Amino acid sequence: MKNMRPDGSVFLVPLRNGGFARGVIAGSSRKNNLIVSYFFGPKYETEKNVDILGMSPEKAVISMRSSDIKINNGSWPVIGQLSNWNSDDWPTTKAVRRDPKGFSKPLLVTYDRADPFKIIGEEILDADLNLPSSGEAGCGFVEIKLTDLLST
Repeated sequence: MKNMRPDGSVFLVPLRNGGFARGVIAGSSRKNNLIVSYFFGPKYETEKNVDILGMSPEKAVISMRSSDIKINNGSWPVIGQLSNWNSDDWPTTKAVRRDPKGFSKPLLVTYDRADPFKIIGEEILDADLNLPSSGEAGCGFVEIKLTDLLST
């Protein structure tokens, strides 16, 4: 059975070069092991004294749809819950599907709010939007991407 963490849960992602990034679960599907998360710097060297205040979507370094397997097995420890959680403030319903070779125009993908992985609409965009990618990332990809983004 799926170990559901509530939306607004804050967790840590170990970085490949040591230290941790913070993540917030913004949406999850009860049907599978997928979550929509926002990720934040700065890099924390240890799991102790990690600040979970003041996080908001506009301060995130990236937002991604990913597996929650490492949260459920404890590799990405949950360290708290945002006290001011309001799901309307953390968008999960829009993302962009991009052609990696650039041959096709980007697509705006709309997801069901009740299940942020159920597609309810798609529309061709003339220009890319600054929205998360519509794809789902594996846990390893998330760790590598955050390591790159938070390396100084």
